[in-house]
Amino acid sequence: MLDVIFMGTPDYAQKILDTLIQDKDINVVAVYTQPDKPVGRKKIMTPPTVKVLAEQNSIDVYQPNRLRDEDVVDELLKIKCDYIVVAAYGQILPKKILDHAPCINLHASILPQYRGASPIQQTLLNGDKQTGVTAMLMEEGLDTGDILKIQKMDVPDDMMVEELFESLTTIAQELTIDVLKNFSTLTPIKQDDSLATHCKKITKKDGEIDLKDAKEIYNKYRAFTPWPGIYLPNGIKLKKISLEETSSKNSAGKILVLEKDSVVISCEIGSIRVYLLQPQSKKEMNAFSYVNGKRLSVADSIL
Repeated sequence: MLDVIFMGTPDYAQKILDTLIQDKDINVVAVYTQPDKPVGRKKIMTPPTVKVLAEQNSIDVYQPNRLRDEDVVDELLKIKCDYIVVAAYGQILPKKILDHAPCINLHASILPQYRGASPIQQTLLNGDKQTGVTAMLMEEGLDTGDILKIQKMDVPDDMMVEELFESLTTIAQELTIDVLKNFSTLTPIKQDDSLATHCKKITKKDGEIDLKDAKEIYNKYRAFTPWPGIYLPNGIKLKKISLEETSSKNSAGKILVLEKDSVVISCEIGSIRVYLLQPQSKKEMNAFSYVNGKRLSVADSIL
């Protein structure tokens, strides 16, 4: 029986934790997750899904504001374990914890590519054809530890972020069990830092688009739907789009085609087809209905 401390916060982590709990050869002795946070307009204090699952299975839950605090570290060091598994926890592990037991992190990219907070979105933003999950030994740097194993997958051109998230989560679930049970047979491989790339935390501002390149806009749509979504400088949110073509050269924002279910909009390079949009402070609506209501026609600007 392997005793494991688990650290994680979002749904990605919750599903990995569930896999550990369900395995008869693994005993999750403690769970560390971020503190409860206020959610929604009413600011209702809401626990991470990881906490909910742990409590349902009578596992001790710890939610320190700072994992680096001395009393927090001392408390953790009293918990005997064979491994510490970390999946999107959201805090840096201090050296004393890293030395307590092998710390295995499941990162949703093919490291050293896309170290940082948003590897799944970055994969789609760059239009990558392949991604994966890396199991690595953690060290004090951010996603810089030695690689234990990588599981890869192909990325279809029309795959959206939620679907990619689900696929990578399934891979991470399987990879976690594989690495834990075969740890002694794995040879850690150092990352090539010269090949490293980084990705930042996504903000609402990242969703603004400029209608320059249709392919880039479509990839933003894939990466940022449903959150933060993509929107024009005038505040119109594009809720459902497809990539029409990628080679024409145009003035940006012109209506090229009007059809009952959609509107084709020009970009400086290429064009996109918009099915649903949402004007500022209004409900989502059919793009044709919006254009019709504004009395716009072919060659008019939607900007």
